[in-house]
Amino acid sequence: MADDGMHMQIGQVAQRTELSIRTVRHYDDVGLVTPSARTVGGFRLYTESDVERLLVIRRMKPLDFTLAEMKQLLESLDILGDENATDEARSSAAAFVRECHTKAEDSCRTLRRQLAYAEELTEVLSTRGAAARSE
Repeated sequence: MADDGMHMQIGQVAQRTELSIRTVRHYDDVGLVTPSARTVGGFRLYTESDVERLLVIRRMKPLDFTLAEMKQLLESLDILGDENATDEARSSAAAFVRECHTKAEDSCRTLRRQLAYAEELTEVLSTRGAAARSE
């Protein structure tokens, strides 16, 4: 997405991404998403592109991707979006994106299974709770 030059403060970014301010700062500290600018007073300022990167991370987090994998995926996506990237870099980036896709699919299957178990338990407890109330 093209950057329109508009900057957001960290609170706005946290609200848009549903991440805590602390988490957004942490991702800056570990080098995943560096704010595009800072105010004269040193406050972080983010662009729409920064928000998009944070959303990628937010989507990866529940799927058990490591910080290193998150960083590599963001770099791979940057390479794939860079028309000046070499064929070798693009090929390597595309391979890593495919690996992440496979891992995400596997994690989704696991989460669906866990959700089904949780729903089964909720139903059992609901049924037993209703039966106990009627006694």
